[in-house]
Amino acid sequence: MKNSPANYALRLPRSLKTEVERLAAQDGVSVNQFIATAVAEKISAMKTSEFFVERKAQADFAAFNRIMSRSGGEPPRPGDESI
Repeated sequence: MKNSPANYALRLPRSLKTEVERLAAQDGVSVNQFIATAVAEKISAMKTSEFFVERKAQADFAAFNRIMSRSGGEPPRPGDESI
């Protein structure tokens, strides 16, 4: 039953509901599908942010600075120059 749909009564301001209905129709999906997709996108964005916060905590900035300041190597390829 883990993947079975769950019901949730959602109250939206009338103006927001109207816009959701308009966008869902424009996208060719149901209001339910539109809202489920919007929630999934928000969860994905939040989890991505958490991932990068965790990765930053593991970063070795001293090693990064040593690598970035070493001499030698190749010049940037066209389009890769620093701004």
